[in-house]
Amino acid sequence: MPRASLATFLIVTSLFSTASHLGTLASGAQPDEDLSALDVVSKIRTDWGSIVRASLDFGHIVETTPMGVFHPASPSDISALIRFSLSQPAPFTVSPRGQGHSSRGQALASGGIVVDMPSLQGHNGGDHGRRVNVSVDGMYVDVGGEQLWIDVLAATLRHGGGLAPRVWTDYLRITVGGTLSNAGIGGQAFRHGPQISNVQELDVVTGTGDMITCSRSQNSDLFFATLGGLGQFGVITRARVGLEPAPKRVKWVRLAYSDVRLFTADQELLISKAAGFDYVEGQVQLNRTLTEGRRSSSFFSASELARLAGLTLDTGSAAIYYIEGAMYYDGYSAATVDQKLEALLEELSFLPGLVFIRDVAYVQFLDRVGQEEQKLRSAGAWDVPHPWLNLFVPKSRIHEFDAGVFKGILKDAKPVGLLLMYPMNKNKWDNQMTAMTPDEDVFYAVGLLRSAMGPGDLERLEKENEAVLGFCDRAGIGCKQYLPHYASMDAWRQHFGNKWSWVAELKAKYDPKAILSPGQGIFPSARTSSTPTLISAS
Repeated sequence: MPRASLATFLIVTSLFSTASHLGTLASGAQPDEDLSALDVVSKIRTDWGSIVRASLDFGHIVETTPMGVFHPASPSDISALIRFSLSQPAPFTVSPRGQGHSSRGQALASGGIVVDMPSLQGHNGGDHGRRVNVSVDGMYVDVGGEQLWIDVLAATLRHGGGLAPRVWTDYLRITVGGTLSNAGIGGQAFRHGPQISNVQELDVVTGTGDMITCSRSQNSDLFFATLGGLGQFGVITRARVGLEPAPKRVKWVRLAYSDVRLFTADQELLISKAAGFDYVEGQVQLNRTLTEGRRSSSFFSASELARLAGLTLDTGSAAIYYIEGAMYYDGYSAATVDQKLEALLEELSFLPGLVFIRDVAYVQFLDRVGQEEQKLRSAGAWDVPHPWLNLFVPKSRIHEFDAGVFKGILKDAKPVGLLLMYPMNKNKWDNQMTAMTPDEDVFYAVGLLRSAMGPGDLERLEKENEAVLGFCDRAGIGCKQYLPHYASMDAWRQHFGNKWSWVAELKAKYDPKAILSPGQGIFPSARTSSTPTLISAS
């Protein structure tokens, strides 16, 4: 059956059955539960538009139909929904969804209920539903799990002469609860750790319907499990995130390399420094991408891209690498920051003359991907399949990975998208949390963030991803997937390693019926109504 017809069939079938099924569930409640059950059902939408939006995520690879979409007015509504599910003979699954920025259906709920988290901000008025509250004295912000990071930034900058969280993901139009359920990484993580390392307190609605406040000292097992816990233990409804004074300006730098060993050595030097860049990331540009691919860039000018493309021809390199660094300053010390930058650059081994510097506002720098998004949307290149693969690679194996993947499997590829490669310090991660990293002091985040733009692209990219994972497995590289996706419980056990028994115990404690975030596929859910559909590559 063609893709569109199959999707229509699934959704229509769901809509015919859902309304009567929800009514049956509500009518089956005990007398003292009638009002609560009816209130829950009244907030569940089963209209065509709601179901369609909740059937897909950013990846556009997995498509699955929920029973309905729940629109809570408060965290207590989410608690009521979960308790309502548990009151049923066969509890339905519940999946919180912010922006649905997963790529493999992790935010979907086949035959269950998707919780529309943004609904939480629309009922109280004020500053984003009064769910972004800054404490200047405490240097923290209390923020609803449904809030977008771009809105958190706008709110914190208005206080204390300008405040901001320490760590950002590259894309800010995703939710606080979503990134904290994974880890939340970016170019500041080498210094401050991931976003989850900068959280002081959480409000969580567990899979038993309990509303629990937790921190390092209060209900600490839930706190550590939830941060990086892939939504398996509870729904994050509030997070307290540490703040620091926000800079005004950024020296934004890119440095080009043709030798991967010099590239990684300089990156590792930069993340070891107590002072220097405030942000460090790196990218890989394959030869064909530069010489034949899309040549537009919001950072590089056309002439600069031409120089980089010529570099691949001159050196014969299969790839060009560049470090992306940022040095923050207050806007009044441009001369001082220029001196600091010049001294730092003298320590590095980039190709002579291939240093590119921009001076931009802090907000412009942080929201750089949001600006790219607008261009991609206007070009029809945003709502396409995104078969992304994100890995954490041990430092000791990064050159082997580079040789096998960038100079091997992907050597002749011409990808549309980004190839990221940058190091982080493991001592900035809290091993008590659920997020998994390699067992080395330094490891690299490698992101194959590619888009399928034409017929056959999705199938080809999926095969390349499988080849990359197969290579890592055969070579024993010891990678860990970030934003992980596995098809079996055995694979999940391997992912969590010696944390698996702890994860399973906490799942049994906080979500004993396994109703939360079923799209992750970690634990068998209590009720499976339908099977996710893989979208055809054709």
